[in-house]
Amino acid sequence: MDLGLKGKVALVTGGSKGIGKAVARGLAEEGAKVAVCARDKATLEAAAQDIARATGAEVFAAAGDLTRPADVQHIVDATAARFARIDILVNNAGAAPGGEILDLTEEDWQKAIQLKFMGYVRCIKAVIPHMLKQGGGRIVNIVGNDGVKPIGIELSPSAANAADLAVTVALAEQYGRRNICVNAINPGPVATERWDQLIGGIARLRKISVDEAQKRAERSIPLGRICTPEEVANVAVFVASGRASFMNGALITLDGGQRKALLD
Repeated sequence: MDLGLKGKVALVTGGSKGIGKAVARGLAEEGAKVAVCARDKATLEAAAQDIARATGAEVFAAAGDLTRPADVQHIVDATAARFARIDILVNNAGAAPGGEILDLTEEDWQKAIQLKFMGYVRCIKAVIPHMLKQGGGRIVNIVGNDGVKPIGIELSPSAANAADLAVTVALAEQYGRRNICVNAINPGPVATERWDQLIGGIARLRKISVDEAQKRAERSIPLGRICTPEEVANVAVFVASGRASFMNGALITLDGGQRKALLD
């Protein structure tokens, strides 16, 4: 199936590793020109080179910190200057500190809000004028199932993700009239470096071994395993494409049917 992405320009945040890198590669494999951003310049440039070598696509690295509005504007401006347009934004960068309410500090909550929520908002705000000028675009927010299946041991991610989903639905209604489709994908556990940190935190909170925490996580998913970054990328690339032309305001759960209660 031709997804119609050849020649499109995509900006993928958090594109240096994990889900973001997989999404960037998936878009590049479909013929899109891809800009990737992340905080660590060296890791980001290495990822861009890996994707370019593997796909033959044009891949541009723009380092920056999405907690800083000036950095966000620089990334978007640099991408638009390089490719003359931005057709697709995939918001993926960001994580929030795990923990229960009595353990979370004010700083933890600010980290969750500034990156996992406001980072998405800043990128959307900077990209929308380009999409309005060119007559449309696609925004894909990779959020997380904590926003629809909240759990006490992941409280700040649950809150930040829920806020991302509210923004997704509101903007889909507002900008769908201008041919800008806004959708969200909510993965459950995904086998990335970030998951290694999360499962370690769950083990500490539950006072169990990491192996036992991993087994509980796998048991919580009817499919019996953790999702791969490529499985998230497959969905994101489709949602970003013209084949998903009537998809707007969708909140797509991609967690294998996970039941969070089993993590207890």
